[in-house]
Amino acid sequence: MEAIAKGKYIKGSPQKARLVMDLIRGKNVAEALAILRFTKKRATKSIEKVLLSAVANAREKNPAADVDQFTVANAVVNTGPTKWRRRVRPAPMGRAYRQLRRYKHIFITIKGSDTSEAVK
Repeated sequence: MEAIAKGKYIKGSPQKARLVMDLIRGKNVAEALAILRFTKKRATKSIEKVLLSAVANAREKNPAADVDQFTVANAVVNTGPTKWRRRVRPAPMGRAYRQLRRYKHIFITIKGSDTSEAVK
């Protein structure tokens, strides 16, 4: 069985979120949640929220499914829209750069062993 969860237009840099995604990809769901709770990165909160949403989607599809058997099969962070902020940041030689506000899209797929196939 497979369950998918998406989190779109989340504030934060996708590059920094990919560092956290690399930690949980391929792990068991319980182990991935433990890693996210004890990792000191800002992106862990939004990733944990999407992962819990994927677990809830799996329970909604099949209430008899054992959530402990699920693993994080696919975890991807893509870039969202980039907005220009009105604030300026000082740059060399008297110039000024506009600040960028980055957004990210998070996609998590969890897979578990399907009990109905094992019975057949």
